[in-house]
Amino acid sequence: MSLKKEDKTAGNGDVTMRMMAPTLHYDFKLIAEMAGSLVVFGMIKAEVLLLGGSKSPAWLRSALDPLEKVLPNVSRVEFPGLDHGGSSDESSTNRGGQPELVEEVMSQFFSGKAKLGISLTKVSRFSKDFR
Repeated sequence: MSLKKEDKTAGNGDVTMRMMAPTLHYDFKLIAEMAGSLVVFGMIKAEVLLLGGSKSPAWLRSALDPLEKVLPNVSRVEFPGLDHGGSSDESSTNRGGQPELVEEVMSQFFSGKAKLGISLTKVSRFSKDFR
């Protein structure tokens, strides 16, 4: 969606890409600063849920692999056919949005219904269940 169109269609209180864009350089700065420090993530003791889409850019998909290996309490789900915008509502510029699928997995994870080592009952349509 173009920034102008998004600005026009945004509801009261919606955060638009135009509003977020000035903060993106902080994301990339953190990524650069964290280069070579993957081992630090091994100290995270909380349960972590890694989500990805099979159609996300390769660099995003491949970034989850080392995290999955180093995080001690990790669950990972890859959604077949979804891209980086898979958790967003479907629109003319995000034809593959299926937020209900992502919400289902997140709800089970955060409600405690999905424990590490136990497969979720409703994620058979996903390529990987919680481990």
